[in-house]
Amino acid sequence: MTAPSHGVRCRITLLLEEITMATGTVKWFNPAKGFGFIEPEDGSNDAFVHISAVESAGLTTLNEGQKVSYELQPGKNGKSSAENLSVTE
Repeated sequence: MTAPSHGVRCRITLLLEEITMATGTVKWFNPAKGFGFIEPEDGSNDAFVHISAVESAGLTTLNEGQKVSYELQPGKNGKSSAENLSVTE
């Protein structure tokens, strides 16, 4: 078995560098509907958040005004959503 080429290592490094945590405030979340939105601190477009991301974080819901960090991940429909949530306050 040979070691990966330099190009492969660079690509892995670039992929890791592209994943950055964003921070924002929960605008609203409806557990009955299973989704809501986070208002990013940087002023960009609101981030969609699905109940599956909330449950993956060990939470049952998000509260309006709650501060969170998250990663924006591209979805199957071409739109991004918040994943890997963490409550910061």
